[in-house]
Amino acid sequence: MSRIRPDELDERLGTDDEPFLLDIRPESDYERDAIGASRNLPVYDDLRSGDDDALRRRLDEVPDDREVVTVCKLGIVAKRATRVLDEAGYEASTLAGGMSGWNGYERNSLGYRVRSLWWRLRG
Repeated sequence: MSRIRPDELDERLGTDDEPFLLDIRPESDYERDAIGASRNLPVYDDLRSGDDDALRRRLDEVPDDREVVTVCKLGIVAKRATRVLDEAGYEASTLAGGMSGWNGYERNSLGYRVRSLWWRLRG
């Protein structure tokens, strides 16, 4: 399963290679803090409980003409969304670390730098 680091995503935002950002978190979390170019489909709780069909029923809201990057709190449930998208024929990746990773990247926090090093070592 494919993943993308926050720094890699940031490099692609605003370019011809910009992916579609699918934020699956609950609407209240999305409204409080989101990546500017993202779109919210609040299926996080459904996916977390094992209901993959919640996302499948809404695939008509996800463009299939470019890569989709899934976003959640920590990147764990977004992996499930990425798998559903992969199975449906989408080119999909998970944002490594989710919004926590993104916010750490933006703040250049020590935690983010350590995680980023780990992600790079893992390949």
